[in-house]
Amino acid sequence: MESAPALPSQERRRDAAATRRRLLDAAHDLFAEQGYEATTVRSIAARAGVNQALLFRYFGSKQGLLTEVLAQGGLEQLRATPPEELFETALRSMLTRSADGTGDRTLEVYLRSIGQGDESAGTLRELGEEYQKALAGLSGTSDGALRAELAMAWLLGIGLMRTVVAREPLAGAEPEDVCRLVLGALGHLWSAPEPEQEQERGRAPGAR
Repeated sequence: MESAPALPSQERRRDAAATRRRLLDAAHDLFAEQGYEATTVRSIAARAGVNQALLFRYFGSKQGLLTEVLAQGGLEQLRATPPEELFETALRSMLTRSADGTGDRTLEVYLRSIGQGDESAGTLRELGEEYQKALAGLSGTSDGALRAELAMAWLLGIGLMRTVVAREPLAGAEPEDVCRLVLGALGHLWSAPEPEQEQERGRAPGAR
């Protein structure tokens, strides 16, 4: 019985790239829907339509796959976006995700996975720290890191209430309405003077 002819190396590479892409897409959606801990390697492979052994071949582990999902979403966005546009870009990408579940779901992956287990904690913490560092310099103040954390907390809170809890009226609000209100208030967070500056302003002329 003759064996099947071997695929040319270029075709094998294309097949491998397509399989890798299917695994990433499947993990991206399942992590967003269920969270990291609740998602199994078997379920990822089943949705991708491949043998689960291929997940370990291409990514090493489920944690390695999570790292790649976040790198292709959050970290890629972070590195491609100027710091002054980062918050708005992340907010809009979360608000405008289409109803059929397509589009960027990195924030959902983060929200549903953080705090669920030690295995994913390092990867998720790294993503949060990278965003905080990028935002921390926007105010030009000594408490810039605190302001960046507050901005991140607001962004994650909006994501939680809109996409995970689905609480109205936020869940059904128009993206432009949310952006108008949030970005207007965010500008004050970056521009608000530090406490020492407030005290200086409050002193009467000539006061000691």
